[in-house]
Amino acid sequence: MIHPTALIAPGARIGPGVKIGPYSTVGPSVILEDDVELVSHVAIAGSTTVGAGVKIFPFATVGLEPQDLKYKGEDTQTIIGPRTIIREHCSIHRGTVTGSGVTRIGADCLLMAVVHVAHDCDIGDGVIISNNVVLGGHVSLGERAVIGGSAALLQFVRVGCGAMVGGVTGVTADVIPYGFVFGPRARLAGLNIVGLRRRGLDKTQLHRVRSAYKYLFAGPGVFADRVAEAAHKFEDDRYVAEMLAFIAHPSRHGLITTLSRATGEDEG
Repeated sequence: MIHPTALIAPGARIGPGVKIGPYSTVGPSVILEDDVELVSHVAIAGSTTVGAGVKIFPFATVGLEPQDLKYKGEDTQTIIGPRTIIREHCSIHRGTVTGSGVTRIGADCLLMAVVHVAHDCDIGDGVIISNNVVLGGHVSLGERAVIGGSAALLQFVRVGCGAMVGGVTGVTADVIPYGFVFGPRARLAGLNIVGLRRRGLDKTQLHRVRSAYKYLFAGPGVFADRVAEAAHKFEDDRYVAEMLAFIAHPSRHGLITTLSRATGEDEG
């Protein structure tokens, strides 16, 4: 079902059940998999793959050139996972050769109105991004992370799986898995307990994760030593293991802590 005012370039691959609404444009290297719906006035360009069942609302743009002065027209990619919903006025830019070469959004995500996803971002499955959020280039969001409205994330920031960023929050360093940060300049306020409960954790498991969090971010001594000790103290807990693996991974900006600073030192 393609509206007569839509412009589909030769070479575009359109799967069964696709609906393309009025005044939408689809470029020659675009793949729309089964049952994709472009409501109206949607622009999709570049080497872009839109997964099955994705719905894109009016005035969204996907796969256009990045806002990176180093970009010289290279053939880079944009990949949107199945069943993701992209609301009005979202902009999702293709990757760059100085990055991963791919801007990737996972399956079953929700991008609310006026979200900007810059080049080379990597967004996991089930992520929710609220209205007016800005993701700088190379940002990584773990699966089922939640980003509150009007938050802004600096380039190369990592947000761990199941973490939550509060609304109107500036994120300039990495957010641990299952952490909750908020504030004009983000500080670590605790754990995303609601998110952990939705994952099915019982009281005993929640208590253990809380204990690990308090030990890591409020315990005595040097932070690096506590991280090493926590690997033994909580060695059987998969959620704590995810936190520790995230902390151990190389980072451009360090971690957001309870004192709203990126640090690997003691919080005092």
